[in-house]
Amino acid sequence: MTTPQPVPGRPPAPVRAAGCVLWRRRAGKLELCLVHRPKYDDWTCPKGKAEEGEEPYDTAVREVLEETGHHCRPGVRLPTVRYTAKGHPKEVAYWEAEATGGAFAPNREVDELVWLPPDRALARLTYRHDLPLVRALLTALAGS
Repeated sequence: MTTPQPVPGRPPAPVRAAGCVLWRRRAGKLELCLVHRPKYDDWTCPKGKAEEGEEPYDTAVREVLEETGHHCRPGVRLPTVRYTAKGHPKEVAYWEAEATGGAFAPNREVDELVWLPPDRALARLTYRHDLPLVRALLTALAGS
């Protein structure tokens, strides 16, 4: 996807992206998936830019598979995260998503993947704007 070009006198259009807070249960315990991106040396939830004309839900499912090797079943829509990246506004739509199968293999964008209990995931996340996503996931799962 190309970066939107600014229109004089108007703020630049945000870069559209989507992702999931991917989760699973192992031995009855909730685990969250975090990915490490060597390009940014960060720990975050799987996400990525939308392709031209792609709906956010489809972007989220595609990015989870590309970055983690896992298929997922998205459920509740989580908050949209807004921030500035490389001087451009960015909006990332998120869903909670249960991992339904697959296996991770390091790739061009992600070199490590970890499954952590929520408290350890909160401590590992690099960006403060990701923290409310974990809390929103816990609220969504408590209500289901």
